[in-house]
Amino acid sequence: MCMSSFQSKIRRRMERYLELDTDGIRYAVMKTILKVREVTVDYLYDILSKKFNISHKTVASMVGYIHSKLGIMHAHKQSYKTHIVYTLRDEYVDLVQAVLRRSVDASRQTAATATSAVAA
Repeated sequence: MCMSSFQSKIRRRMERYLELDTDGIRYAVMKTILKVREVTVDYLYDILSKKFNISHKTVASMVGYIHSKLGIMHAHKQSYKTHIVYTLRDEYVDLVQAVLRRSVDASRQTAATATSAVAA
């Protein structure tokens, strides 16, 4: 798979973003965005607040960061009175899947290493 240098930068940013995920919230956000492809902050908050102790403001901040810094989503607002709808850009679907898969593999490996270190 040949990747442009721009996509490589986005991949590295996503990997760093997920490496700092201590409680699984960032992973859950990215996984949800990948699954449904179109989200609003309210929709994400409704899903995440069932599993995590998280504020609406935190979810909005995370979505804003993913949109502006990672650049993998498109934001669209129908009118002044509607919510912003964030859509995962088609060209980044495979990239997001790959990074999330690697993130899960890395966390499993870290957990296995910690378990074996405790057993030794």
